[in-house]
Amino acid sequence: MASGNIIDIAELKSLHQAGARLFGLDLGSKTIGIAVSDGLLTIASAFHTIRRVKFGKDVAELLKLAGENRVFGLVIGLPLNMDGSEGPRVQATRAFVRNLAPLSALPVVLWDERLSTVAAERAMLEADLSRRKRAEKIDAAAAAFILQGALDRLRQL
Repeated sequence: MASGNIIDIAELKSLHQAGARLFGLDLGSKTIGIAVSDGLLTIASAFHTIRRVKFGKDVAELLKLAGENRVFGLVIGLPLNMDGSEGPRVQATRAFVRNLAPLSALPVVLWDERLSTVAAERAMLEADLSRRKRAEKIDAAAAAFILQGALDRLRQL
């Protein structure tokens, strides 16, 4: 494995066992949006939002949920700038993965998340969700867009 638990998407596919699922994460400064796949790795669904408190508590909740849901890997959104360059949010994401590595053996795939929040917001507007409901669900919905992109790629491998 490369840096810590970071692997590429093809390696992730080779680790899948029947019924095991993936979590998709949208890391924000105040929340962590979580999406979950089905056991066949075809569909991503918005699952949960963790209100960030402290790294240790956030990760404990994440790993508890992962254990309860037979999760074998994480797809974490990498918030690249529109031109593909890396800014401070990418550094924060990489730091999260580095700090997670000693606490969990779960493999991590970093997935380009450009426009995932925009796509999630647009879908929620089309579903006519109120502003308050959108605010409650946007992080998990963005995580679902991130995870669905990775699942679509897995099917092509």
